[in-house]
Amino acid sequence: MSPKLDRLTELAKEDPKRQFFSIAHLITPEALYAAFGGLRKDASAGVDGITHEEYQKDAERNIRQLHQRLKDGKYQAQPLRRVYIPKEDGKQRPISIPSLEDKIVQKAMVEVLNAVYEQDFLNCSYGFRPGRGQHQALEEVGRVICTPISPLLLASWRHLPFSRCPMGFHP
Repeated sequence: MSPKLDRLTELAKEDPKRQFFSIAHLITPEALYAAFGGLRKDASAGVDGITHEEYQKDAERNIRQLHQRLKDGKYQAQPLRRVYIPKEDGKQRPISIPSLEDKIVQKAMVEVLNAVYEQDFLNCSYGFRPGRGQHQALEEVGRVICTPISPLLLASWRHLPFSRCPMGFHP
């Protein structure tokens, strides 16, 4: 993470109610190049047909031009390429594939937004967070469910308002 994103993270931690009105300047050519480097090299091309390999041939110039279009307000996302992949039951599932430059901009923007909003999540939240996934969530659920509750702790819970507990837990 860049020092500017680190500072953004600090500010978001200090004041959870803080509003950020200007974060576009954090989408730098370096951030775009880092985002490009983080994309899958074998991913399908979007509607423009440009592959990672083709873009890489002149990546530095391509990234500079992309950044300039973003700064000038001239960048426009491309239409998505729709493809259908077969499902096990014989039906087909539609998926939409963005262009490579759209993927770059999206990935760079995700880094900035994560720096702001990651602070708001509880440690027990796993959905759509960097470095976390459904397997870790299931492991945590298993750990919590399989942890024995002491009778003393259970007795101290009796006075708490568990009627609002979403899982219907009543000690």
